[in-house]
Amino acid sequence: MKKVLITGANQGIGFETAKQLSQLGYHVYLGSRNEANGIEAQNKLNELGFDNVEFIQLDVTDIDSVRSAKEKLEAKAQQLDVLINNAAIVGEQPQNMSANNLSNLRNVFETNFFGAVQTTQQFIDLLEKSDEPRIINVSSPLGSLSVQSNSQNPNYRIYDAYSSSKTALNAFTLLLAKEFQNTHFKILSVEPGYTATNLNQYQGTQTAEEAAGIIVKFSTLSDVPTGKFFDRNGDELPW
Repeated sequence: MKKVLITGANQGIGFETAKQLSQLGYHVYLGSRNEANGIEAQNKLNELGFDNVEFIQLDVTDIDSVRSAKEKLEAKAQQLDVLINNAAIVGEQPQNMSANNLSNLRNVFETNFFGAVQTTQQFIDLLEKSDEPRIINVSSPLGSLSVQSNSQNPNYRIYDAYSSSKTALNAFTLLLAKEFQNTHFKILSVEPGYTATNLNQYQGTQTAEEAAGIIVKFSTLSDVPTGKFFDRNGDELPW
C-alpha cells in the first residue's frame, strides 16, 4: 500500500484529497496543525469506512513539529511515496506591495513557502526510499509571473502576499525538480482552481471535491513530467 502525507489535510482541499486517495487504496497521513481538528478529520473518514487514514500532528511553520511528525511517521512506515504540500494561508488585507505590512508578508511566507520547504527537506530521505517518489506542491495561478503580467483581473491585485508566496513555491518546485532530475522523483506544482474553502471565505466557484481531483490525478498517474506547473484541467501553465 502506497503511503501519502498531506499537510493541511483536516479541511477543504486537503481533506477531500485525503478522502479520494483513501478511496484509491493509499494509506493517508492527515497532517494537521491543530490536534483536535486532525482527529476530527480522521474520525469523519473512519465513519465513511476508511481505515487507511491516520492523523499526524504537523505544523509546517514549526521545525520541531515537522521533525516530530517525521519521527512518528518513520516509526510506522519504511518509506513515503507521496508528499502533498497543501497547507496555506491567505494572510491579512490589504496586501498591495507598496504598503503591505512586513509581518503579514513574513507570516504568509512562513506557511506557504518556508513551511513547504522545511517539510520537504525533513521527509526527503523517506521519499527517497520509494520506488516512485512524488512531491506535489499545491500552488495557484496567482503564483505564475506570466499569468500575473498578462491578466487584467482586478481581484489578482488584492493578494500580493499570497501571490508572491506561491511564486516562491513554484521556484522551489522547479529548482528541486532540477536537483532530482536524474532520479525517480516527480516534482510538480498543481493549481486546483478557485475553490470554495475557508481560505477564501467560501467564495470559490467549485467544490473542494472537484478541486482535489487534479491533485489526486498527478499524485497517482504512473507517467508524469517533472518540474512542471499544471492547472485544474491538466494543462501546463507558464511559470
